[in-house]
Amino acid sequence: MPLDPLTGVIRWQDVIDILLNTYILFRLYVLFRGSQVMRVMAGLAFLYVFQRVATEVGLIVTSWAMQGIIAAAALIIVIVFRNEIRSVLQAQNLRAILWGVPGKTAATPVDILTESVKELASRRTGALIILPGREDLKDLMQGGVEWQGLLSREMLLSIFYNGNPVHDGAVVIEGRRVTRVGTILPLSQRQDLPQRFGTRHRAALGLAQNSDAMVIVVSEETGKIVLAKGQEIIDIHDIQVLGHHLRRHLGIVPEPGKGFKRETVKLSAAALICLVCMTGIWFSFTRGIETLTAMQVPVKFTNRAAGLEIFDTSASMVHLYLSGAGALVKNMGPDQVKVSVNLSRADPGKNTFNLSSSNVALPPGIRLNRIEPAVLSVTLDKLAAKNLPVQVNWAGRAPDDMRITQASVSPGTIRLVGASRQLEAIDTIYTERVDIGKLSASGKLTTRLLLKQPTLRVADGADDRIEVSYVMKKREAKKS
Repeated sequence: MPLDPLTGVIRWQDVIDILLNTYILFRLYVLFRGSQVMRVMAGLAFLYVFQRVATEVGLIVTSWAMQGIIAAAALIIVIVFRNEIRSVLQAQNLRAILWGVPGKTAATPVDILTESVKELASRRTGALIILPGREDLKDLMQGGVEWQGLLSREMLLSIFYNGNPVHDGAVVIEGRRVTRVGTILPLSQRQDLPQRFGTRHRAALGLAQNSDAMVIVVSEETGKIVLAKGQEIIDIHDIQVLGHHLRRHLGIVPEPGKGFKRETVKLSAAALICLVCMTGIWFSFTRGIETLTAMQVPVKFTNRAAGLEIFDTSASMVHLYLSGAGALVKNMGPDQVKVSVNLSRADPGKNTFNLSSSNVALPPGIRLNRIEPAVLSVTLDKLAAKNLPVQVNWAGRAPDDMRITQASVSPGTIRLVGASRQLEAIDTIYTERVDIGKLSASGKLTTRLLLKQPTLRVADGADDRIEVSYVMKKREAKKS
């Protein structure tokens, strides 16, 4: 099972991520196996491995160049092999693309084909017969006539009859039908071919070495039969050998049980290789591109007991230092990161909480490195109200010849709301500082209540302004 290299914990998202991409890779193999597309994709996979190795050992320019080549090659595949891709997708319905193993085209009647080739060879009638594989051959063939005739010995003999206008071209056989006649093939430029090989042989090899098709050639001069597949040229001396090669190419196995077993083993091995490859790619991405980031996140307090209020916290915001794969960090939004403190076990008074990863909710693949502050204090208490007398907070010194003889406040009492424990410790509420030195005559002034604790407030939203009336008189001269 895969482990998250950032946290060391198995995550269900990682399992789904790897299995989903493994299945996509496996389906690509099933749909395009044996074609040029698969060969090029294998080359791209090798380039990717080479690029990752270059990155690990610090070859910056090489790694950069490989990334550019891989990006360009992915586009080239779509352009160059568009016909092969289109033919595969058009030949299959959606269910066949997503599930199951696409079967071969309708089995070509090998016996009819071998008997026809034998007859052509015995008559020394030149012939060029194409049996396509999985790749589209439209870009490699020119001219010809669309046919769609049912394959038979008589049809093949008549097509290659010397008086037939299309006898010099090639015949394309797909399933049980002759789909095209008189088509022209590219000539091979190989210099190592025997001198006895004529234009038909070079045309057969020209198509075979550029596709996965098999081409049968019957020489008009000698009546000999030759098979061309890939770079290989096979002389056929026994018609039974021809049938064997045709069955191998067409996927026709004499013993269905053994063929099914062999196919199952092959597909199982391919699925396992896909799983190993995707697991390696996943580890490469999550380990090799780790990015650090810092975020300031508000703290959310949850599950507070009924009747208790939060009157003070040591911090309302915390700094999170995070790391993870670059793509994950880049796409991470502020709303995906949350910090919460559970107050269900908090008691009235001051409570201390040690913050850890259990208090932080992060997107999958993101790791918490550090949190500041690591300790948070929260003061809880019951909400209470209390009527307190108001006292003016006189400060300073009156002028030498003046003194305050009388003072009163309005209102004389004020109702405060706050934590019950705070209110119990308060007997009088004072106003803000009033400097006597600035007073010179009797009068009135307005000041405000001095609420030292931010958790205290005036009840019912009343005004916290206090009106002070005072009387000042001159000091009496001392008698000598």
